[in-house]
Amino acid sequence: MPVLLFRRAESADAATILALRHAAEDWLAARSIDQWTPREVSLATIDQQVARGEFVVGLEPHTQNIIAAMRLIWSDPKIWTDDENACYVHGLVIDRSHAGAGLGTAMLDQASDTARKASVGRLRLDCAETNAALRSYYKHHGFNEIGRREFDDGQWFSVTLFEMRL
Repeated sequence: MPVLLFRRAESADAATILALRHAAEDWLAARSIDQWTPREVSLATIDQQVARGEFVVGLEPHTQNIIAAMRLIWSDPKIWTDDENACYVHGLVIDRSHAGAGLGTAMLDQASDTARKASVGRLRLDCAETNAALRSYYKHHGFNEIGRREFDDGQWFSVTLFEMRL
């Protein structure tokens, strides 16, 4: 597995995080994969999330460049109706030039470690129900599919809910 350095994102990192997200959105859209609506998240939103301490970044050890990022939150009632004691992973992005190098696994392991250190017994995430490849990826990484959530407003895709007990 690749070595990454991890740290909490800083204000100056918001634009880089958003650029990683935009690259992922474009990659998904070019393949007609439903996951994120392109440009649905603004820099102001990322700035606010970073200011709240919600983003963790993965740095390439030699260059210190951000090559991965994810948002970790401790409550997610918009998606999880039971919103139990868990750590919720959102917005996991990897620099596309490093795809396939195991960075996603490293980031998920970091999320698990963060949750354990906080004495939280579950790591949760979701993905678009139609994104079969991502659903398979999460299952392969130890997550159990535990349900689905539909949204009446049509703003979001129906999602599959995943959980890993720690």
